[in-house]
Amino acid sequence: MSGSGKVVCVTGASGYIASWLVKLLLNKGYTVKATVRDLNDPKKTEHLRSLDGGTERLHLFRANLLEDGAFDAVVDGCEGVFHTASPFYHAVTDPQAELIDPAVKGTLNVLGSCAKASSVKKVVVTSSMAAVAYNRKPRTPDVVVDESWFSDPELCKETKSWYVLSKTLAEEAAWKFVKENKIDMVTVNPAMVIGPLLQPTLNTSAAVVLDLINGKPTFPNATFGWVHVKDVAYAHILAYEVSSASGRYCLVDRVAHYSEHVKILQELYPNVHLPEKCADDKPFVPVYQVSKEKTKSLGIDYIPLEVSLKETVESLKEKKFVDL
Repeated sequence: MSGSGKVVCVTGASGYIASWLVKLLLNKGYTVKATVRDLNDPKKTEHLRSLDGGTERLHLFRANLLEDGAFDAVVDGCEGVFHTASPFYHAVTDPQAELIDPAVKGTLNVLGSCAKASSVKKVVVTSSMAAVAYNRKPRTPDVVVDESWFSDPELCKETKSWYVLSKTLAEEAAWKFVKENKIDMVTVNPAMVIGPLLQPTLNTSAAVVLDLINGKPTFPNATFGWVHVKDVAYAHILAYEVSSASGRYCLVDRVAHYSEHVKILQELYPNVHLPEKCADDKPFVPVYQVSKEKTKSLGIDYIPLEVSLKETVESLKEKKFVDL
């Protein structure tokens, strides 16, 4: 499907996934109204303006997630809205103000603007596997996580998993709102996203790979799903363009323990000093499976983890985050 003549909105456009989404939308001919927090910050705008089609079909707007009605004018006239803006980092001092409010209130604020705009036909919200996989069910090699799973807010509070809580509450609030306001919404739920960076700043998930190649003595005893950023951006567009797309889409190429990353990186970069041991002596956190049925039906053909890791490292070198 060509986006020629069609206008869409991307919130939080300077972010890692959103920058790729803007790039692919422009490549398809869409006109993109994109929001950033600060129009005067070149780190948030220059890499977007320099994209193919960026001078002709990209229009940047300032919008704050917590400002009521901040998205009204941007969303008006758009057929599709991609809401990707949501903070993702781990070192928080005030989880409510730093993560939960921007995620929950921000999502409702954007959806509120969509409800007022008669032009909007479909909304695609960037959720996360964080809103799917964290409940009291075991995650072991024979377990298959799918779109019917929801994370448990009480467990998130108990374990102080504030980012997970922010995404879980935001998605819960979004489904309730769109049901009441009859908005056609799809959520894309990626796991840890890696691959090349378009933005000049280091994002949280790329930093995870940087830690492994930057001389750290140990790797974390943790297991996550992993997916390439291009697959995530492309899934957003398919979720919008495919008329039968509905509900949630779990986006995971592969679930892998950090030890597996180290092994892959050793083969790719034999001369790089990588962590030799795990951060603790406990048994490795087990891997589990994530169903690919729904995303494959959407048209996603996953880029393998080995390629994702290599492209992340090459991008980190190119952007001078590491000198290998």
